[in-house]
Amino acid sequence: MADAPVLGGSKKTALDDAAFGAPFNEALVHESVRAELAARRQGTHATKTRGKVRGGGAKPWRQKGTGRARAGSSRSPIWTGGGTIFGPSPRHYTFKVNRKERRAALRSALSVHAGRRSIAVFDPSGFDTPSTKRAAQLLADSALAQPTLVVLTDAHEHAALSFRNLARVSVLPVSMVGVADLIGAASVVCTQEALDALTARAKGATPS
Repeated sequence: MADAPVLGGSKKTALDDAAFGAPFNEALVHESVRAELAARRQGTHATKTRGKVRGGGAKPWRQKGTGRARAGSSRSPIWTGGGTIFGPSPRHYTFKVNRKERRAALRSALSVHAGRRSIAVFDPSGFDTPSTKRAAQLLADSALAQPTLVVLTDAHEHAALSFRNLARVSVLPVSMVGVADLIGAASVVCTQEALDALTARAKGATPS
């Protein structure tokens, strides 16, 4: 059974093999990361077609007799200031990944950190008030690689305020941690409560 060190001491906490001992499934991880990153896109980009550009209602010149090419509108896509052909329009980029696939991808990501011994646990009770200095010292003593993902529960507000200003450190509540966040981090630091919640999600004990 794999274990994770407890920062600030010599203790270790056991990691559940069902969540942290899974083989790495590259295809599922790739699909989940794509889905998560696509869902984060706003999709608000837009351009105006010739029907939406202001002006151009009148025919610029008569059809024949001027020697110039015929033109029906000054807002034609070939004119300066005209509309855009096949430009982007608001849309959503989300696509579905099945629940079992998401859980399997989460187990793969957690197992990678367990295998690399790049996951650690810390006690948030030491942060009774926000202290960036204490948080920086805790990570420095751990010698974990960066970038670091700090996973907390909503109850650990002071710890979140302590870590959030550190360079190359991301702080997320456990409910918002995804496969992309875990794969993108070189190390993961979490509280015992957050670790238990991640384990439950990976095992399917709670809805994912």
